[in-house]
Amino acid sequence: MKSAPRIIYSAGAYLVNWINRHHDQTWKSYPGNARDKVIVMAKLESEPTEWVEEELPDWQQAIYTVNPSQGTTADKYQLTTPINKGHESMAYLTYLIDHYDSLPSTIAFLHSHRSGFLMAWHVDAPLHDNVIAMRSLQLDFVQRNGYVNLRCNWNPGCKENHRFNAHVTPQIFAEIFDGTSTPALNSTTSSALGDSDQKFLRIPEQVGAACCAQFAVSREQVLQRPRDDYIKIRQWVIDTHKSDASSGRTMEFLWHIIFGRESV
Repeated sequence: MKSAPRIIYSAGAYLVNWINRHHDQTWKSYPGNARDKVIVMAKLESEPTEWVEEELPDWQQAIYTVNPSQGTTADKYQLTTPINKGHESMAYLTYLIDHYDSLPSTIAFLHSHRSGFLMAWHVDAPLHDNVIAMRSLQLDFVQRNGYVNLRCNWNPGCKENHRFNAHVTPQIFAEIFDGTSTPALNSTTSSALGDSDQKFLRIPEQVGAACCAQFAVSREQVLQRPRDDYIKIRQWVIDTHKSDASSGRTMEFLWHIIFGRESV
């Protein structure tokens, strides 16, 4: 179980933010081309996600139920995942695979909980509120950078003593990325075979990423990899002996690498 970090602002400030959220709507803004952006989310059937449509109406939504009932499975308007494994990663990868040829400019990957310290402590916005975080998201920054982790705090996941972990071993890294069209940033050319086109996976000594698998990417960054890469990575999540929680935690450390960033 992840240990929660210390509260980063006082109870008084938290109360002020709560009051402002409920009584002051003047700060609402909807930057960017309306609807040319999507929120991708995994949810349990029992989890309420109406807040996305109600509070972020300028965003498309792709909300996947990971444990669908028979009724949900039979409903052609409901999105579901092939299997309930890998936590949010199964929904994230399924969206990229199924919509690879019709992606909007910006794709934001979020958890199903909206706010509150107990569930959303990892959200940096006031009240740990994903609505506030998304309204503050600078879409032009996402477009310039390609990948943006929505958490700025390095703890947990990216501090120096977190970069050697049991989740991303050399074997696991190779299982996930070997055979993919890994960008040049993450691969090296071998001269041993005298073939300048032969790519060999370079396994990093350290891997670190700020918790907890909430991030935004541009369409162009997603398209740096072929669809087959995302299919292969999803298949690893399906096939691995790792549990739902463990495979999901492994993926938390790898999204930035998948989208072309250095390992730390």
